Amino acid sequence: MGMAVGGRGGVKSDINVTPLVDVVLVLLIIFMVMTPLAQEDKDVALPTAAEGEQHEKPEPFVFFLAADKVLSAGQEVFPDAASFKERVQQELRAQPDRKLLLKADETLTCGDVLGVLNPSRDAGAQKVSLGVSMKKN
Repeated sequence: MGMAVGGRGGVKSDINVTPLVDVVLVLLIIFMVMTPLAQEDKDVALPTAAEGEQHEKPEPFVFFLAADKVLSAGQEVFPDAASFKERVQQELRAQPDRKLLLKADETLTCGDVLGVLNPSRDAGAQKVSLGVSMKKN
């Protein structure tokens, strides 16, 4: 129990850990539910292709070009080509054999996509893959 008064020993107190365990379990459940929801991709409609290349390790550096021509990688948005070029150089210095993967919206023109591919080439990228969705038979 919580406290026992009287008797030979005087005042005796015990620690009750039940409320602590309850709070920790509730926090664990909240984190288990929220973690998958926090991992999101950008909403980009990919063009379809009959065949595609399979990914091998290391994971490619994925960047997105949305329909409104906003260039981003994960949560990072690049305001201009120079900041994007600098970020690609950082990735290639860290892992020289890392591939780049561009996921561009299908409504964009070839000129819009080339406007992103040229700075990546200038940054030292040898190969940039284009993300497509596979045709369903």
